[in-house]
Amino acid sequence: MGVAVAALAAPILVKRGGVLARLRVDWSAIVGPEWAAWTWPAAFGREGALKLLSVPTAALELQHRAPLLIERINLYFGRSAVNRLVLVQAIPPFVSETDNRSPRSLDGDTGAFEDRLSGIADPALRGALGRLARAVSAVGD
Repeated sequence: MGVAVAALAAPILVKRGGVLARLRVDWSAIVGPEWAAWTWPAAFGREGALKLLSVPTAALELQHRAPLLIERINLYFGRSAVNRLVLVQAIPPFVSETDNRSPRSLDGDTGAFEDRLSGIADPALRGALGRLARAVSAVGD
């Protein structure tokens, strides 16, 4: 009976937002956990326009990867359901507005950094490179 109901309801759901509902349910599986953490399908408009909420820091990269995401979405549906993405820079639901990660400790790597930076004569440059190294290593956490 469930199969029969699903077959009858499918055309109605497609016309009445079923695409958006299916996208929201399987969003992480469709775009991957990384993009699912930064984006959320907000609305499905005319002519296959999908409105995505995107964390502002990821919007530029998402704009460049839009064809890949559209391809993944259409592959999921087995047809051309989405033709373009409309990006809205906003904090998607389920994403905290503040990222409370603290920089990773460089306790084990401090000696290696100091050795590599010791050959730089300019103290301002040496300090700036040290801060940059710490900031880059903190991104991996």
